[in-house]
Amino acid sequence: MDGTHLIRRIPHAPAWRQALATFIDHPRTQTVIIAVIILNAIILGLEAVPSVMAYYARPLKVLDKICLGIFVIEILIKGLAYRHHFFRSGWNCFDFIVVAIALVPAAGPMSVLRSLRVLRVLRLITAIPSLKRVVAAFLHAIPGLSSVGVLLLILMFVAAVMANGFFAASHPEWFGSLGASFYTLFQIMTLESWSMGIVRPLMETHPYAWGFFVPYIIVATFAMLNLFIGVIVSTIQELATSEAGLAAAAAEPSALEAKTDTAALIARLEADLEALKRALAEQRK
Repeated sequence: MDGTHLIRRIPHAPAWRQALATFIDHPRTQTVIIAVIILNAIILGLEAVPSVMAYYARPLKVLDKICLGIFVIEILIKGLAYRHHFFRSGWNCFDFIVVAIALVPAAGPMSVLRSLRVLRVLRLITAIPSLKRVVAAFLHAIPGLSSVGVLLLILMFVAAVMANGFFAASHPEWFGSLGASFYTLFQIMTLESWSMGIVRPLMETHPYAWGFFVPYIIVATFAMLNLFIGVIVSTIQELATSEAGLAAAAAEPSALEAKTDTAALIARLEADLEALKRALAEQRK
């Protein structure tokens, strides 16, 4: 939910909180935040290059702390503006966790979490609306993706049992057990060395092995991949339609109010015109 819309839903919100929410969610402010996130991502990448750190370690660390300070100030402003409503937005919770991880001390048992500060780059998702829509679509598509995943698991189970029966005797290292068959079929599904590494050696002892693996690849790789993509695209379209409907519903009251105001203005003008006509008629008498 947009911060400005969120603050409007808070009853009796003081003017200063409204001003903070308007400022922090202004497009120009968000553009600055996006630029800082990108700059911070570049800094974190440069810190992983020893030759760069040998000469520019100090300025990079200073810039990193400045970026982190800007993120902390952003979170504080949002907290002051939204109060407890801040945590009603999943995106705000995500930003809070990412920034909190970056504040973990660099020494002590929690120092391992410092490596997770690169997660700050993921704040681009919350700062760019188009990325937020893609992530939201993916989250909404999880039930449909789960169904496709179950279907894929059933297909792989049937294929693993069949492959174990067909090829376990000659190639136990690949199909000697159900687990080995699952792993081998997963490798084949990813198309990683499936031909020269697995199927062609199998065809030396089983010339018609291609008749098993080619249909499996067509179904497990291409058909299932298209199903995954189809579910996600369908969800994106549903969300876009839903957002368009909400926008139209929000615009209807404004349009109705405009029509009502116009009708009232016309009625007043007509009444004034009638009054003017009567006044002119009385003067003529």
